[in-house]
Amino acid sequence: MQRQPLLDARFFKTEAGTEPVRDWLRTLSATDRKTIGEDIKTVQFGWPLGMPLVDHLGSDIWEVRSKLESRIARTLFATEGSTMILLHSFIKKQQKTPKPDLEL
Repeated sequence: MQRQPLLDARFFKTEAGTEPVRDWLRTLSATDRKTIGEDIKTVQFGWPLGMPLVDHLGSDIWEVRSKLESRIARTLFATEGSTMILLHSFIKKQQKTPKPDLEL
């Protein structure tokens, strides 16, 4: 019997119809996309999780912390019921998550 995820993952869609996380993922190498996808899948099947994979950033915002080959990526998400809404992703370039990325 196959396990079901505890959270369904959905891409946030803007009013213009774009999906920022999906669009960003398409700019990455296949290896990086696979790593990030596996991390998101781990969250889906293991929710709730904590550090080092998931961190709570405040309010309703959480981040999936992905270690890529030579850099670090973050995928910000919120949950609504049993749905994980993927809001924003970026390559982390400094210690603290940039305020504009949190505000977005």
